[in-house]
Amino acid sequence: MFQMEFAQESNIAYWLTLDRHIAEDELRLKIKNKRCYIIKDDDRPIGILRYNLFWDNLPFLTMIYLEEEKRQHGFGSKAMHRWESEMKSLGYPVVMTSTQADETAQFFYRKLGYKDNGCLVMDIPAVRQPLEIMLIKEL
Repeated sequence: MFQMEFAQESNIAYWLTLDRHIAEDELRLKIKNKRCYIIKDDDRPIGILRYNLFWDNLPFLTMIYLEEEKRQHGFGSKAMHRWESEMKSLGYPVVMTSTQADETAQFFYRKLGYKDNGCLVMDIPAVRQPLEIMLIKEL
């Protein structure tokens, strides 16, 4: 059974096994600010979701990650719908996310109603990566 709740300090060790893109200190701040969630199936953690505020006023999903064996079972879609509903209840009219052009997540987001809304090119040796597709959804 799907569940999603705010992450707690007790979730940090699990979180860091899935998310290698965040420093522990930053994760602790996100937990304090209620900007990260644990996704569960029958009370067992199976994934994570975190976000920032783009321009300090636009929810920007920065990470959703499910354990491999839990993918393609609807948990990601349910987590996104729950997050979007919460953002709408907080008064945000729009949410954003991004994904690299070489990742399949772009198809997941489009299926959920996200629209391409530009891109970011990171052509600097220290952070070079494929084109980053920016996606947006009106709530």
